[in-house]
This record gives sequence, C-alpha cells and structure tokens, in this order.
Amino acid sequence: MSNILGNLITLTVFGESHGPCIGGVLDGLPAGLAVDESYIAHYMEQRKAVSALSTPRREADVPQFVSGVRNGRSEGTPLTFMIPNTGTRSSDYDALAGIARPGHADYTAQAKYNGYQDARGGGHFSGRLTAVYVAAGSVLRKALEDRGILIGSHICDLCGIKDMAADQDDLSAEIRRLNDMDFAVLDSEAAEKMKDRILRAREDRDSVGGVLETFITGLEPGVGEPLFGSIESEISRAVFSVGGVKGIEFGSGFDMAHMTGSEANDSFAIRDGRVITLTNHNGGINGGISNGMPVIFRTVIKPTPSIGKAQKTVNFITEEEKEIEIGGRHDPAIIHRARVVIDSLAALVIADQLCMRHGREWLIR
Repeated sequence: MSNILGNLITLTVFGESHGPCIGGVLDGLPAGLAVDESYIAHYMEQRKAVSALSTPRREADVPQFVSGVRNGRSEGTPLTFMIPNTGTRSSDYDALAGIARPGHADYTAQAKYNGYQDARGGGHFSGRLTAVYVAAGSVLRKALEDRGILIGSHICDLCGIKDMAADQDDLSAEIRRLNDMDFAVLDSEAAEKMKDRILRAREDRDSVGGVLETFITGLEPGVGEPLFGSIESEISRAVFSVGGVKGIEFGSGFDMAHMTGSEANDSFAIRDGRVITLTNHNGGINGGISNGMPVIFRTVIKPTPSIGKAQKTVNFITEEEKEIEIGGRHDPAIIHRARVVIDSLAALVIADQLCMRHGREWLIR
C-alpha cells in the first residue's frame, strides 16, 4: 500500500474513516518552519461539511500535533499529527457487509486485502482522509505564501453550470478573493445556481460533480524535472490520491486537440526585464518545468457515489446479485469541499519541488 507522497518533503497518511483517528507524518521539514495553527484552521474550515450542501456528518477536524513542533516552530524531526474521528456512526454500514457499492472501492479493496480491510465508511479509501492532506498542505502553503507563491481554485463548472473566467491580468488578487470564500465561485449568480443544483440533487437522492480550476502564481521558472519528474506528473500523482478525481488537464488541455500549432504555442516576449509568454495555453509548464507563468490545471470531480437511488450490485461474499439504496449520511456534491484539498496537495508538491531545487532551508524566509 502506497501512503507516502513527496521526495525531500514527504507526507505519510494513516487511519480509517471510522477508526479512532486519521493523521499524517510530515518528514523532511527544516527546523524553525512556522506551524501556524490559526492559518491551518482557516483551511480546515473550508473542507468541513457545514450546510445542506454537504453530509450531515460533522467533525471538529482540529489537528493535534504530537511531535515535531514546539512553540509554533518545526523541530526538524517528523511532524506528526492526529485528527480524531468523533462523528462516526458505523451501524450505517452493518447492512452493507459484502456489498459492492457502485462507484466505491469496496470490491477492489476486497480483491486486494482479502477481507482484512476496514470497510466501515470506506475505511482507508474514504474521502475522510483528505482532511490529512489539508492539515499537512496548509503548513507548506503558508511557507509558500510567505515567499509570494499563491495557490487557489474555483468551481469552474458544476453539472454544466459555469463560473466566469478569472482575471488573468490580476490572478493573484483573484486567488486571495477565492481563498476567503466558503463556496469558491467568482460569479455570485453562478454560485447560487450551483447551490440550487446541489440541493435538487439531494432532493432527488442523487449527486452531482464538476470541474475545479486551480491557479499557482509566483512560481519561478526552472522548477520541476523532465520526463518522470515533471510538474504535471507530480501534481497528477498527488491529485489522483483523491478518490473523487477522474481527470486532470493543464493549460488548454484537451482543447488543444482542436487547435493548430500556431494557436497552441505560447509566443515569448520580454516585459519588465523578464521572460514571459503572451498566452498560457501550456499552463505555465514547458518540458515538465515551470516557465514562470501561472501554473493552471483543471480537475474533474465525479458525482458522489453514495446515493439513495436504487442501483444494481453484488454481494461479493455470497456471490449474489443485489439491488441497494444507500442510506446514511452522504454529500450530494463534494466539489466545493474538494477545492481546498486540491490546493493543499498542490502546495505539498510545489514545496517539495522547490526544496529539490534550492534545498529544504529555502522554506524558511
């Protein structure tokens, strides 16, 4: 089982959805890095379920740091934290023993772990573990922000309802605006339509998905490696650790299939003594390496697989075909909670890549 992300700065994830706690170990941090618990709490709040748009399961999600930090600064040893699970209701899953919930990892987990896995709430496969990503990512996100690197996302498409485009001429301001929002949509009218669509899905005992667009500004040129260590491949590896993610594209992505080379290429120019590109179809990356323009990527978040509608499935223990309607507490959409998860994973990757270029001490301003 692969539970470790990173090269010089690594995150190891542990725990299950209905176990005593989930948590992580951040290793490779330099001594003296600020660990700002109020900053971390701000982003943990963005992942929480707080309204009818989300699951009724409520968790405090306050990371408890048990090693590696003292007086608000990292010690240089492994930074370990736990997040208690206090809102579990495992009885909801008693009737699902041996049942493969469509869209979930129940059957594949059985095939790999031969029944020894914790199946309650999805166990180690649960989206619950993304709280660990946010806690760890926020430590490094603060360090990046202090160096002028900003990361933020918005819901650019929810079930066909589209947000307005971000202002590319003042993208850092757009990111700051998004990072203060509970529901990260630039167009307030589109935001209300999206919320209404999510609530209608809940009423229909169904769910909806969408697309997140993520921006990274302030990243210097020259970060990343060619071939297997590219910025695209490292971000993709991290982002696909989120079970709800089913696709990713950088820059103009799949739209490039409809362009000519003269349209897709980003022409270079000199502005204020630095190299820029006049367009950004390649999403700030050439040859797997940052070119100094904003890194832009979009992530497809699938509809939440736990729905109340009748679905065909099987009991993989008794080898019987079944029909189920999933009860319990579930999200009609996860995309508005997932945006801070994607931002946090991007922060983990970018911080690690910058440490590979400059050394770990670069993180300390």
